[in-house]
Amino acid sequence: MMKKIIMLVAGAVMMASCDQFFQGSVSTEEENRVDSLQSLLDQKDSELNDMMNAFSDIQAGFDAINEAEGRINLLDETSEGSYGPEYIQENMEFIENTMLENKRKIEELQQKLKSSTLNTAKMQEAIDKLNTQLEEKTQEIEQLRQQLSERDVKIQQLDESVQKLTTENAQVKAESETNAEIARNQDAQLNTAWYMFGTSKELKEHRILVDGDVLKTKDFDADYFTKIDIRKTNVIPLNSKSAKLLTVHPAGSYSLLKDSKGEYTLRITDASEFWSVSKYLVIKVK
Repeated sequence: MMKKIIMLVAGAVMMASCDQFFQGSVSTEEENRVDSLQSLLDQKDSELNDMMNAFSDIQAGFDAINEAEGRINLLDETSEGSYGPEYIQENMEFIENTMLENKRKIEELQQKLKSSTLNTAKMQEAIDKLNTQLEEKTQEIEQLRQQLSERDVKIQQLDESVQKLTTENAQVKAESETNAEIARNQDAQLNTAWYMFGTSKELKEHRILVDGDVLKTKDFDADYFTKIDIRKTNVIPLNSKSAKLLTVHPAGSYSLLKDSKGEYTLRITDASEFWSVSKYLVIKVK
């Protein structure tokens, strides 16, 4: 776009200069006419330099706007780096300020052309193209602003979704932990048993044995029992030469063995079967 504009400007200046030159060459005999022509050419050179500098500044502004747009689009596509909303805001402010500055410079250029000796159709065409470029860029920036606005809404919705998902995950995790704890407690209860052994006198004192019946009352001394995990405890030394199980446990699921001193040890060979009838084990010893 800028190359086309520069070519238009250069062509317009050359045409104006050549017209004036040939008009002046007809009267070369008149020195004052030559001086007037030279002065006119110098004025045109000065005006041309001013306009070319203005065209160059305006195009540099458009180039800077394009670069700022590129930075915003790149950040929007990658979502990487340490740049946040402030960085996008800075670039948008730069774009808007530069657009306003370009608009001001184009208006100044138009005013210069009105009073310039270079006021030709080609020069006006070049300025018209700048105005068209300004209008197109204005629409483009408005679209970018709209995209950023929509993206902010999407980001907010995404944040809300992530927050909701995080909350749901936390709830699921809490429920899972609760269920796991319940399962552990249930498992522990299923695998917990209590045993005790003592003389007939001790059993009666702790109301474990009442009128010849074992554990028939609810007020027996529960603290007299030892709590065990049936998966881990399968051998119970009784330290007695006499032992008798008072609670019911299936035959074949255990054995009473004597050691070298003649003292009994209870060995449970099938824990699941042994504890299937009762989770309480009472053994009478002497």
